[in-house]
Amino acid sequence: MSEADGVLADWAAGFNHRSTAADVLPAHHPECLGCGPDNAHGHHLQVRRAGERVVSEHVFDARHVGAPGIAHGGAVATVVDDLFGFVLYLVGEPAVTRHLEVDYHAPVLLQRRYVLEARLERREGRKLFVEATGTDDAGNTAFTAKALFVVVPLQHFAGAAAGDPPVAP
Repeated sequence: MSEADGVLADWAAGFNHRSTAADVLPAHHPECLGCGPDNAHGHHLQVRRAGERVVSEHVFDARHVGAPGIAHGGAVATVVDDLFGFVLYLVGEPAVTRHLEVDYHAPVLLQRRYVLEARLERREGRKLFVEATGTDDAGNTAFTAKALFVVVPLQHFAGAAAGDPPVAP
């Protein structure tokens, strides 16, 4: 088995993870920008299942700065997109992001804890409609997001793991 095959197999195992509500879900892979524990520039999300939702807590730090004291909108979008990836574990199938939108209701401040929650809103065939919120410790909503994911076969990612671009779904 090649290194690319091993990475793909490890990632695919997450879709078969049988969790309880309190379980921390496995990282997508060690170098994942959102949740990979080995990515020095990553967010290191730890996500758990909470019924039909996924939940995480996150503190944006100096690596994620946009305007002084505020997280870069792209860093927030990265975290949201990765959180949606954990919803796919609940669905049990791999998918790709087709459309992602984030509405910023308040500045996302650095060095503040935010509770992130995401869930599958509905499914239409291969289309998965997901939604998320990020709230501060006072319960104020800092951002909401929604996305459309499209279910693809696991082999869609095989070429990318080996350095070849995948075919569009």
